[in-house]
Amino acid sequence: MTRRMAVLLGAVALIGSKPAYAQDSVPGPGAVVVTIIPAGATFFREAPDTNGPSFRNYDVGAGLDYHFNRYVGVEAEVTGAIGIAQDLQFSGETFNLKTPHLLNYSGNLVLFAPNRTSVVPYVTGGAGGLTVFDKASLGINETQTFLTGNVGGGAEWFHGRWGLRGDYRFIAIASKDHAGATAQPGRVRAPSFFGQETRYGHRVYGGLLINIGG
Repeated sequence: MTRRMAVLLGAVALIGSKPAYAQDSVPGPGAVVVTIIPAGATFFREAPDTNGPSFRNYDVGAGLDYHFNRYVGVEAEVTGAIGIAQDLQFSGETFNLKTPHLLNYSGNLVLFAPNRTSVVPYVTGGAGGLTVFDKASLGINETQTFLTGNVGGGAEWFHGRWGLRGDYRFIAIASKDHAGATAQPGRVRAPSFFGQETRYGHRVYGGLLINIGG
């Protein structure tokens, strides 16, 4: 009887340990993951109806993810798009000027693909704000903030506590009504360089992942 009981308990322990082992053997995100963004770029398309030119900025930043389970998570992200000198076209003429610094912050829903490998694809979308800092040489006389939305996706790769991430976002930036701003006292007019009409951008980055919880 004692021998049979020992065999039965051993079998139950073996069966119960298999799912846990399978889960632990596949690297993946924990409950809380930090993303450090050392290198990225944001590209804005030319605004067709104003003098807003196409331009690009260099990105750095960080994000914090919370995963409810293996498939669904939320993300808070802050990135700075650092202005760089480049050729900008205004009214058919080209000028070499430095673009304004930008600060982008957003909250996003993240959906992960059901995958049992160390590479985890995902799709994401959310909303936030984009602050454009003043740049007198471009006619931006005051810092202004615009409402944004973003959709995109990418993939994460994990090895124990550490990982890497590649991410793409399509960003839409809502305009501020130029005529309305002029008519209402106290409202700041959006500069022709950025903000008088809806702008669209593309952002890509490579990031370092750190599992800090779960």
